[in-house]
Order: sequence, then C-alpha cells, then structure tokens
Amino acid sequence: MIEVRNLVKRYGDRLAVDNLSFTAEKGRIYGFLGPNGAGKTTTMNIMTGYLGPTSGDVIVDGRSMLEEPEEVKRYIGYLPENPPLYIDMTVSEYLTFAAELKKIPKSRQKSEIQKAVEYTFLQDVNGRLIRNLSKGYRQRVGLAQAILGFPEIIILDEPTVGLDPKQIMEIRDLIRNLGREHTVIFSSHILSEVQEVCDHVLIIHHGKLLANGTPEELERQMKNTTLELTVRSSSPEQVKNMLVAIPGIVSVAEDKNDQPGQVSLKIETEPDTDPRDDIFYACAENRNPILTLRGLDMSLEQIFLSLTTDNVQPASSSVLKQFGKQEVEES
Repeated sequence: MIEVRNLVKRYGDRLAVDNLSFTAEKGRIYGFLGPNGAGKTTTMNIMTGYLGPTSGDVIVDGRSMLEEPEEVKRYIGYLPENPPLYIDMTVSEYLTFAAELKKIPKSRQKSEIQKAVEYTFLQDVNGRLIRNLSKGYRQRVGLAQAILGFPEIIILDEPTVGLDPKQIMEIRDLIRNLGREHTVIFSSHILSEVQEVCDHVLIIHHGKLLANGTPEELERQMKNTTLELTVRSSSPEQVKNMLVAIPGIVSVAEDKNDQPGQVSLKIETEPDTDPRDDIFYACAENRNPILTLRGLDMSLEQIFLSLTTDNVQPASSSVLKQFGKQEVEES
C-alpha cells in the first residue's frame, strides 16, 4: 500500500500540490486524472522520490519516503512521461544497467530482464540500439525498466503515449495483468482508456483531490446529485428562486431551451437527499407544470470536465463530500 499524506509542493509563489492525501491499495489499478498543470506529474515525482515535497510525506508499507528513501524506492517502479533512456545502448544493455541500479541480484538479473522483455513485447528488438527504435518501442523500453524486478508499486506517467492502437491494447493488457498482484497508478489523457482499465479514478485540479472512486461510483453519484428539470414558465429567474429555497438543493443553473414558454435547468443536490417530491409540490403550487425531471447521466469525460473546468457550473461539491476520504477545502 502507498499512502500520500498532506502533500504540499510550492515552486516559489506557485502552489503545485495543495494538501493532497489519498491511499492506493495492493491489487488495484488507479487512474490519475487532471488537466495540464493540475499537479499530476509533480505528485508522481514526489511519490517516487525524484522530487522532495515542501511538506507532507509518502508512506510505503509503513516506511517514510523522507526517513528511508532508499528502502522505499525498492518498492516502486516508475515510468516518467519522458523515459530516461540511454540511446547509445542496446535494449539488453540498458535493462542490464537498470537492473544494476535497482540492485537486483546477479543470479536473478537474466531471468528478471527476460520476463520484463516478454511482458513488454521487446523480444524482436532486444539487441538493437535504442537510438534506432521508434518512439513506440522506446516507450516500451521505458516501461520494461519500470517493471523490472516487478516491484509492488508501479507508477506510470502517460504509458501509452506514442503507441499505435495495437501496442496500446497490448499495454492495457499488461497493466491489467500487473494490477492483479501490484498497485498500479497511471496517468492518462485518454479517459476511455482509464474507464476501461482502472478500478479507481483519482481526479485532481489545482493540486487538490476532487474525486476518488470507481468510474461506476462516480457516474452513479453524479447522476444522483444532478437533476435536469424542464417546466412551463416565462420567467427563469422566478423558477430558479423557487428551487434554491428547497432544502437539499445546492445550486440551480439555467440550461439551453429554444422552446417558447419553457425553462430548462440543471439542479445540483446534496448527497443522500432526494428533493424530487419537494420540486413537484413547489412547481405545482407556483403553477409551473413539470415537463421533464430526471437524473443526469454523465460519462467519465463529462464528470472530468464538470469537476475541472473553471468558471463553469460545476457539479463537484456533492462529489467531494461523497468521495473525498479526506477533508477537502473548496478551491
């Protein structure tokens, strides 16, 4: 298990990671999502010991990264976004070099390297210079380095960048296989990939954790806390004022509706509340017949955009309360 505790990282006046806390359990695959500049790579660099935090700590199997960095690093394999390859080496030479750095015993090096090569489908290029490989193959060499020795925690920053569709499918299968016995954390901008491969999703923005749960939990919770309502009315403001007075409703935002005499709204509610009865009676009392009232189905992509798009009506506060396994401050 890896635990991130109250992680803070500042670059001068810029706060890159803001009191971030979460845990990742063994045998699960975690998708680490966030827009560019959200703090994903900085967090991963701190988790792997490549970068020191301003404050906070990373705990692996009860050991502190700050107090026992060399011991903790033995548990972690890391693929940075730009793999640190020595292009004048062959694949075999590079992996042997990496095995030495990881202090894998010489008696096991050959078998461990062969296993990593087979897992990443590098058999056909094992004797070639890395400088002569395509970007996709270089990415796979970096991935082989990350899983070499098969550490308990494997952290991958954009592992499928530069791969063709067939290679992406192979790497997805590899990640699934690794997730059976290891803790796998990987970042990706391909949300469909995260939804297909991951057991859990972590979404961060401005260095803060916004959501933590399975893709299904996030979709279900967003549906349960976001309602779409269309009523007959000529006054959107009157309907909005009526709705915000109902207990359990957090916010009301007008939605597009080109039909004359109709008002459409999106309603965000508190978790574990169901204000639909109160909405019905309030609309009836104010003579605003309800035309539609339903939960809002949202894909992972829509959830991501809702949580991370600034200055847009976000449906995030209830998800924070439902899924934050820490106390999360409002951005």
